[in-house]
Amino acid sequence: MDFNQPITDLEYYVTRQNGTEAPFTGKYWKFDEPGIYVDIHDGQPLFLSTDKFYSSCGWPAFSKAIQGSTIEKSDFSHGMIRTEVRSESADSHLGHVFDDGPKETGGLRYCINSAAVRFIPLADMEKEGYGKYIPQIEAKLK
Repeated sequence: MDFNQPITDLEYYVTRQNGTEAPFTGKYWKFDEPGIYVDIHDGQPLFLSTDKFYSSCGWPAFSKAIQGSTIEKSDFSHGMIRTEVRSESADSHLGHVFDDGPKETGGLRYCINSAAVRFIPLADMEKEGYGKYIPQIEAKLK
């Protein structure tokens, strides 16, 4: 996958201007395929599809990020106190993390903008350079 391709205005707004796409509009919020979600700017692996769950919040929700892939910052914008999630390598704004996720998976809900990530299907992961994550996904699919 070519990560040097131009990004859309929405992708720029979300990842570089700390924006948020409208709820229930992102291409991944009701998407359920095996694979990996990566940063749109540099392809850093961020989330495995097996950690994604349906949340009625209107954005893709994950129970955890790939270890070492994200950083968290306090966000006091819009009169709220939240925890912002950014990609570690490209410093892309991804969304926010909340403590109202499924208890059985640790209780976290990473609420992530579809515009901040690209999905790599399981069948393409090896050729795209993400082969080391395939066993983790396959183990949870069994």
